[in-house]
Amino acid sequence: MGSSRFAFKKFVIEQNRSAFKVGTDGVILGACASVEKAERILDTGAGTGLIALMLAQRCNAEIVAIEPDHESFAQMCENINASPWSNRIKAVETTLQNFRYSGKFDLIVTNPPYFFRSLKNPDPIKSQTRHNDTLKPSDILAGAVSLLNKHGALQLIMPCTEGNRFIAEATQYGLYCCNIIRIKPLPASEVKRLVLTFKRTKTVPAEQTITISTGKRHEFTGEYMELTRDFYLHF
Repeated sequence: MGSSRFAFKKFVIEQNRSAFKVGTDGVILGACASVEKAERILDTGAGTGLIALMLAQRCNAEIVAIEPDHESFAQMCENINASPWSNRIKAVETTLQNFRYSGKFDLIVTNPPYFFRSLKNPDPIKSQTRHNDTLKPSDILAGAVSLLNKHGALQLIMPCTEGNRFIAEATQYGLYCCNIIRIKPLPASEVKRLVLTFKRTKTVPAEQTITISTGKRHEFTGEYMELTRDFYLHF
């Protein structure tokens, strides 16, 4: 997933100018985000526009995609304008902290920076994209509280340690985890990612596990293929 162009079934992502390329995390979140009743969706830290475009393919919602890095934002605009859903996706060059919106959202999605006090990439743009110095969990949570409607949901994907820390911190903002999808690369692997959903109402979280690969070379599990078959060309 590292070339300058990534073709999906119904859209193409040009990514030579974007800080981070199409990756499995973004595809998983775009494929499993809860869009069924959403009329307004915010994708924050939208990068190439991958998740916003996947959600536009899956539903009829109006989508706002915000991205602060200028080169990534410019390329996202090109990707959106070349897609079938350009009339429903509004791109805004801003941070979540500075974003202002007159209404409320049914769903906020983000594939956020998640490395906390770990070794940084020498490329400052890539470092900013994957470290939470500029978009801390508290920024995401404060933004969600401000921008979600009463029944709205925040969904994001994180590594396990950071995800569990985020679940605990979210309670301080009146947001409670109601769904956990554990992502395993292989059947015998430890869980590597958590797809988490938060709402304002306390419930016992629903839980499931998705395994990506069978362990054989280039062989994916049936559950992963079912999740992503509307997007990947080879599924």
